[in-house]
Order: sequence, then structure tokens, then C-alpha cells
Amino acid sequence: MEGWLIFLIVVFVLGGLALAIKIVKQYQRGVVLRFGRLVETRNPGINVIIPIVDRMTKVSLRIATTVLEPQEVITKDNVTVKVDAVVYYMVIDPVKAVINVENYREATIQIALTTMRSVLGQSDLDELLAHRDQINLRLRQIIDEQTETPWGVKVTLVEVKDVLLPEGMQRAMARQAEAEREKRGKIIHAEGERMAAENLAQAAEIIQRQPAAIQLRYLQTLVEMAGEKNSTIIPLPIDIVTALSEKIRRGEK
Repeated sequence: MEGWLIFLIVVFVLGGLALAIKIVKQYQRGVVLRFGRLVETRNPGINVIIPIVDRMTKVSLRIATTVLEPQEVITKDNVTVKVDAVVYYMVIDPVKAVINVENYREATIQIALTTMRSVLGQSDLDELLAHRDQINLRLRQIIDEQTETPWGVKVTLVEVKDVLLPEGMQRAMARQAEAEREKRGKIIHAEGERMAAENLAQAAEIIQRQPAAIQLRYLQTLVEMAGEKNSTIIPLPIDIVTALSEKIRRGEK
């Protein structure tokens, strides 16, 4: 009889120790409630509580990552897009995360979803595609304002991952980009023609002021033609060519 009594006492003591000893990891904090009232916050290590009377809730202080489900959003310019995002957040006040909100993870996700729909609905499609960094910053600030002070949850980063456009909008944007490239090509070609015409006009003025320049140009042309080796060239002095041209013009008159 005494052996059974000792055995039961040992089992009771071991069970009490198992309930009383709580190990809090380095990245956690333990929030202790005694008879439902907040007592204190326990630090990492071995912590002893009163079984049945005390209840410890462990809260992780590490950064958590949540991928938001794709949401259909109507932008400010009435374009329907499907957007998904990722939210990074961490608990900075374990007491608020336990006392003020039932499930801070789910609450943070729902706040992020509603804020994303609201902010993207106030933005144009061009802004969503070209200025995503500004939208990410605005999302983080708005979500953090609603979670940090009341719940003790700090939102460190919000990133819009992907923006899916309707197929019709994708084709329209592709046509617009192609037309823009053609426009730039025609402008560059016209600019090149204008610059070439200006250079030719300047060259003609220089040749007119310096008669020897046309003789040098004539010789350079002969050298270029001789390099092809598929034609016979009979060079004539430029003076003879000029005299013949003047006689021809006089004969026509």
C-alpha cells in the first residue's frame, strides 16, 4: 500500500513539474495570465509557473511572411486586374498581440487584403505598373498604422508580386508599344535625313569657296571606284571636264 502511495506521489510531483516548467525559446516571449489577469512577460529560458492557476502564451518575435491571395481590383481608370502581394510583419509587443486581438496573424492578413483593394482602387493602371515602389510604401504605411499601435504588430514590408491584366488589355498595350517604337524610329530617321542635308549644304558652301576642294573630292571618288576592280576607269582632268560642261551649256543656249 505504501509503495502505491509513493508511486502516486512521484507521478503527481512529476506531472506538476511538467505543467509548471515552461521553456521559452530565444525568439519567443511568454505572456503569463493568472486567473485570467495579466501578470508579466517571461524572457527566454526556463520559466516556472503555478500549474492550473497560471497560463502562459508563447509569442514569436521573428518576422513572419504571408502571401496574400490574388485579388481582383478595379483601378481608378476602370481596368480590372488581378493582383497578389506578400506581407512581412513581426510582433514587437507580445502583450498587445495576446490581449488586444484574438488572432493577430489572421487580423493582419485581413487588414492587408482590404488595404490593398482600397489603395489599388485609387491608383491608375500606369501608376500600378510603373510606380510600384510608391504603392508598396503606401500600403506598408497604412497597414502598419492599423496594426502597430493597437495590436503590437509591426509591418516591415509589403510587396506587390504580380499584376495580371486581361488578354484584351495585354494585346492593346502590345499594339501601343509597337506603335510607339515605330514612331520613335521614324523620328530618328527624319532627324538623320535633316542632319545629312545640313552637312551636304555646308559641304557645298565650302567647295564653292574653295575650288581646289572639288578636285580633291574628284580624286577620292576615283580611288573608291578603282577599289571595286570590276569596271574600267578613264580619268580626265577636272579642268577638261569643267570646260566641256561650259561648252555644252553655251551650245544649249
